[in-house]
Amino acid sequence: MNQEMPNLLKQRAELTPKRLAIKANNEEVTFEQLYKRVQQRATILSKHGIRENQHIAILMRNSVEMIETIHAVIALGAVAVMLNVRLSEQELAWQIDDVEAEYIICNREFQKNVKVYKTIVCEDLFIHHVEEILPSLSQVSFYHDKVATIMYTSGTTGNPKGVMQTYGNHWSSAISSALNLGLQVNDRWLLSVPLFHISGLSILMRSVIYGIGVVLHERFDAAKMNQAIMRDGVTIVSVVTTMLKQMIEQLEKERYPESFRCMLVGGGPVPEKYLLECQEKGIPVYQSYGMTETASQVVTLTPEDSLVKIGSAGKPLFLNQIKIMKNGQECQPNEEGEIFVKGPTITKGYWKKEEATNKAIKNGWLQTGDQGYVDEDGFLYVLDRRSDLIISGGENVYPAQIESVLLTHPNISDAGVIGVKDEKWGQSPHAFVVLKESVEIDEIRAFCQEKLAAYKVPKYYTIVDELPRNASNKLLRRKLKDLIKDNHDVEN
Repeated sequence: MNQEMPNLLKQRAELTPKRLAIKANNEEVTFEQLYKRVQQRATILSKHGIRENQHIAILMRNSVEMIETIHAVIALGAVAVMLNVRLSEQELAWQIDDVEAEYIICNREFQKNVKVYKTIVCEDLFIHHVEEILPSLSQVSFYHDKVATIMYTSGTTGNPKGVMQTYGNHWSSAISSALNLGLQVNDRWLLSVPLFHISGLSILMRSVIYGIGVVLHERFDAAKMNQAIMRDGVTIVSVVTTMLKQMIEQLEKERYPESFRCMLVGGGPVPEKYLLECQEKGIPVYQSYGMTETASQVVTLTPEDSLVKIGSAGKPLFLNQIKIMKNGQECQPNEEGEIFVKGPTITKGYWKKEEATNKAIKNGWLQTGDQGYVDEDGFLYVLDRRSDLIISGGENVYPAQIESVLLTHPNISDAGVIGVKDEKWGQSPHAFVVLKESVEIDEIRAFCQEKLAAYKVPKYYTIVDELPRNASNKLLRRKLKDLIKDNHDVEN
């Protein structure tokens, strides 16, 4: 049944008006204040020509104004298209044209990148001068299957695809997360990941549905993250492994307050070294697995299992199911194959790509493109993207496993691995490392040989100043080949 639901922010403002909605820098905004601001912003955007069902692109940095803009576009019944601020002018143009956006709402600094389109500069909107609110704004409600947001995939295999996320997807994701992590009235979620990624937007949605505050940072900074946990009442944080690593190092001998209850980690398994450090410091780590098409996490590993099931992403959340498939057959426990997921958080499809949608989603099951297996206890282990798989001498080699080992070396601060052509083996692993201090390649090689099978030990090594990562700190392996320089490459 396509259930009707109210405007989430309006409902929240009526239920708990005085609760904190957003804390950013020195500013604190209650749900009542946020709702009033959003109504004002929606009224102004309506006067600019924004209407129901239009696709409205948002090109902004994390800010209170961006949160207000997202809510305002939704309040008008339009679809918020989230654009990555790191994209080139050409990449932005492709997505804007593909999604058929009517307007682009942007920060002034990005206007030059979208100058050929109809833009509304956020800094030029005089929000608080609005006195009369559109009468229609108090009557808006939505159906579960109505598209709320569109986000583009990273485009690892061809052009990116616009993932349509419905109100039902966001609602189900929030409920699944709460059933897993629990919910407390004093919870505050630290948000430093981009709002234009599902990791950031899902926190915003949960905040309104749960009635909990968001502590908003424009970008990731380990010292500021730790400070927020210590001083701003933060109880939950969403990070990826590289962010967690920096936070642990910056924390040194200090400990988080007992009120901090969840370090939610996505983007791949956490190396045992960091899990042990977190255990020693009393930091509860919840490893997770999810994607844009699933409106955030669909599988999560609880802290009590983190050292028993090292490397696992956990079990599916309450409303979700998973299975592993190979050659059209469901795999047995511990048999590797492709991960399929099912549940109410799964996208209704890709914008204007019916063929890609029908290929990816069959009978409600989403074909993720990720390789993994489920053990005899039902725990999922994500091995890697199928497109990143290295086949060396007939053996499957997963870059994520090698990267996890490299990251535990005391002199390596970041690592990435890809497969390169090899006349003898077909492919061989090539490692890219960022060093904290100078170290010989032979030492790194020996370190890998102690922890990996011989065919998994990288044959080539490239020392770089930094690795290509997106705004959510996710490694962009497809760009690693551009970093290969003959004078830095060392063959095993």
